Amino acid sequence: MITTPEWVKHAVFYQIFPDRFARTAQPGEEYLNLESWASPPSVYGFKGGNLFGVIDKLDYLQDLGITAIYFNPIFASPANHRYHTYDYYNVDPLLGGNQALAELLQEAHEREIRIVLDGVFNHASRGFWQFNHTLENKKDSPYIDWFYFDKDRLEGRLPWNAYSDETQVEGEGSLKKFGYQAWWDLPALPKLNTNSPAVRQFIFDVAEYWINFGIDGWRLDVPEEIDDDIFWQEFRQKVKAINPDAYIVGEIWHESKRWLQGDQFDAVMNYPITIASLGFFANHRLNMNVMERLGNYREHVRPMTGFEFSERIKEIYNWYDPGVNQAQLNLLESHDTPRFITCVNEDKDSLKLAALFMFTIPGAPTIYYGSEIGLNGYMDPDCRKSFPWDEHDWDKELFSYFQDCITLRAENPVLRTGELNILQADHDTCTIERTLENERILVCFNTADEPRQIVVPGKESNILYGQADIINRDDQIELQVGPRQGVVIKG
Repeated sequence: MITTPEWVKHAVFYQIFPDRFARTAQPGEEYLNLESWASPPSVYGFKGGNLFGVIDKLDYLQDLGITAIYFNPIFASPANHRYHTYDYYNVDPLLGGNQALAELLQEAHEREIRIVLDGVFNHASRGFWQFNHTLENKKDSPYIDWFYFDKDRLEGRLPWNAYSDETQVEGEGSLKKFGYQAWWDLPALPKLNTNSPAVRQFIFDVAEYWINFGIDGWRLDVPEEIDDDIFWQEFRQKVKAINPDAYIVGEIWHESKRWLQGDQFDAVMNYPITIASLGFFANHRLNMNVMERLGNYREHVRPMTGFEFSERIKEIYNWYDPGVNQAQLNLLESHDTPRFITCVNEDKDSLKLAALFMFTIPGAPTIYYGSEIGLNGYMDPDCRKSFPWDEHDWDKELFSYFQDCITLRAENPVLRTGELNILQADHDTCTIERTLENERILVCFNTADEPRQIVVPGKESNILYGQADIINRDDQIELQVGPRQGVVIKG
């Protein structure tokens, strides 16, 4: 079995978009141009969420059952999402600076909550020192190899073009249009040249610095864009040399065996599970208008029967070693997708069924901030709304449901490290089996609008969670599961 961090297999993650989760007043804040917390999010606006706000809400996260936090980028950046990094060694002052992160790490670790940061190493921002230095000094800059620049600009034969974030590249790439290669031809994101030894060493130094600072791992932004196994192998070696338990998880949306052989990443964000969950648990309730605007999802999300779903899940879990499967970052949504509840036309039962599935399969379940209280939202920026801290705006029944799912997982090790089997599937139902030594738990799902009978092999059993009529026979268990219900039984 491939070795992955043991703590991840037992973790429940909470993803936080720092500008939108919680805000604690800081000196001078009254002079800043911040949007009101309750107003709709905008593409460029800042709400003023910060790490001190997260510290103040750690009790809330602990009460929910969270044991790890994945943060979207927190380093100094001109963007509210902070994927435009200009200083990799300093936490954004709007978030409280390095002192805020130090306090957060201390407070979180005292509660046994781990902290994973977003590493944006494929591209930087136009404010990044080495990039700006080259714009000013052209061919005479010591940093001309840090990015991909057009030689005609560096030699002064052509002027640097004026550009803005709204500039569209039509008919030619960014190298000719702007004078430098930009990620996805977006002018705000100059692509780093990781073939440069200086750039490689810079990135490795940054990774080591923050691991030494006390973080528990890295989530890597678009790592397949750095198409270099040796680079990521060395990245892993340097990180693991400092902390062998550090978690390295990549943002790759598809099958990822290349990176998950034990020498690069521990895991990836498990979007194939997300897509399958939308298809089965929502089925005809999918909001197809949202699906048409889903980007990476567009070609894959479709209604699925229980049989199709079961075959897809088996395929996904057969891709990887069991040690990798147990460390995958499982999720239903993220900052890059519409909220699950919005994708399913606000059908709460679809969300609850999918959440129960996520909490009972191998891999670390992840809650995107606010999903536990019913926060909705379309594509960016709507999926990045401010967390509503007025409890009158919460779906408290949904919050309790998420708590129950977390408790169920915490109290049953078989749900974390047991073997996974698909025991039964038909048009509307699916039953998964988790086994560990002499323990056995079955999780039965009925996505139909009517009760369904589910028959599975087994003997004596009792219900751990949910409601169903159950008959124990000599060699099989017969359940009558209500419409749009999930039931967990131990036998």
